[in-house]
Parts: sequence; C-alpha cells; structure tokens
Amino acid sequence: MNRIKLFGIVSVVLSFFLFTISSGAALGADQLSVIKKRGTIIVGTSADYPPFEFVDDIGNFDGFDMDLIRQIAKRLGLKVKIKDMGFDTLIAAVQRKKIDVVVAAMQGTAERDKKIDFSIPYNYVSDAFLVSKSSNIHMKTATDAKGARIGVQTGTIQENWVRDHLIKKGLMSEDQLFRYERVDSAGLDLKAGRIDIVLIQHKPAKNLVSKMGGLRIALVTNETVAAGQCIALPEGEKALKAELDRIITQLKKEGWIKQQIRKWKVD
Repeated sequence: MNRIKLFGIVSVVLSFFLFTISSGAALGADQLSVIKKRGTIIVGTSADYPPFEFVDDIGNFDGFDMDLIRQIAKRLGLKVKIKDMGFDTLIAAVQRKKIDVVVAAMQGTAERDKKIDFSIPYNYVSDAFLVSKSSNIHMKTATDAKGARIGVQTGTIQENWVRDHLIKKGLMSEDQLFRYERVDSAGLDLKAGRIDIVLIQHKPAKNLVSKMGGLRIALVTNETVAAGQCIALPEGEKALKAELDRIITQLKKEGWIKQQIRKWKVD
C-alpha cells in the first residue's frame, strides 16, 4: 500500500472519530452529557391524552406532563423539543435514543422496566370504563367488561390488563379487543356503536365525555392500574435518572406538583 493511499485511509478514520466525539455519541458518553451539550432535551409524547398531554387551539403542546417536563428542563438549564408520536412507538424510540425521554402519562411497570428505565413516580391515577349513554352495560368491577367489544390504546397498561385478565382467562376472545393508536379514534368508534367499551385513564375518559358527548363513565377503578406515572428514559442512564429523580423529589417537596395536580385536575 503506498503512502498516499494509507494517508487517505487514516484521514477518513480520524475524521469519523472526531465527528463521533463532537456529536456526543462517543463510546461511553452518557445521555445526560449528550443532552447538556446539545442544550435541548428531546421529549417523546402522545398528545391525544388531555389533561396530561394535548395540542391546544393554537398548536402548542400543553397539559400536566408538558408543564412538568418544561419545569424539569428549566431547572437543568435546557430547552425542550417535543415530538408527538404514537404511544406504542415511544418505548422503541427511547430505547434507540431517537428521543431522550418519554413523558406521556406512562406507568412504570416491571414489564416495561425490562426494556427501559424510569424515574420515580410523579403521579398516581385511576382508570375508567367508558360506554355510550344508550348502552345497557352496568359495571361494579373491572371483570364485568367480559364478553364486550373493548377498545384500548395500543401499547398501554390497559391493553395488557384486558389481555391478561379477560382474554387469557377465557372471558372474551382476541377478536373482541380493538386497538387504537389514538384514544379519540376509540371514542368515535364507541359513540358510533362499533365497540361497546373503551378502557383508558380516568381523566382522559372525562375529557372524552365532555368533548364528544353521547358517552358516560360506567366504572372508575384502580383494579387495572399497575404503577405510578413516571418519566421513561434509556436503560442504564444512571446520571440522567438521578437528575430526574432529584428534581421530581424537589418539586414534590416544594408543593409544585400538588399545585399542578390541582391546576389540571388530574387527582
């Protein structure tokens, strides 16, 4: 190999190495360092879930979770970039570091924790079973939904609960479970009579009732709730998790989170 060719190869390798370092993707670089160097935290959400996350009348991201991540970013001296995604794509996106964190009313369950990491919980919720106002469905427990056509948002705890507690136990068939990327689509199908029940978190259920009309809440329950709401982050990012946990703890002590709970009526 002549010297000119060898020099060219070395130059290409060196350029790639320098680019990798400058982009913050060098081997061993933790995500918090990457975020701080960038100056912006990239947040994944599914903005169809008021009052937690939604797009307001002028096109801005708003809601309890959006206020939370902006406050966290402010205390870290960072800007915020929000990406609206299908809920079922969020875990894969944070695994691949296409986003830095997920803030989407996500419950930090043991099953999810096998793939990604979570902050400490910042809020706890109840679920609700929605039916049409004309429905003759009346519920005292979550399993009273057996045999009905049930709509859920894809990739949620509610989907898992229906699968584990109704389908696997023979109380309904797989083809009676209807999965939706967006909860408002499920609400429209419920209103039109294409499904019998929608299972989602309580506050978004109340918002659907108010927004769409023709619907009612048949049951509010904690039977289907698996864990508290947490911020999701890539697995093994200890420095980032420590900062998120520190600030969430601080916000709780200061009463900031309680104020937000009252503001958005998510209790």
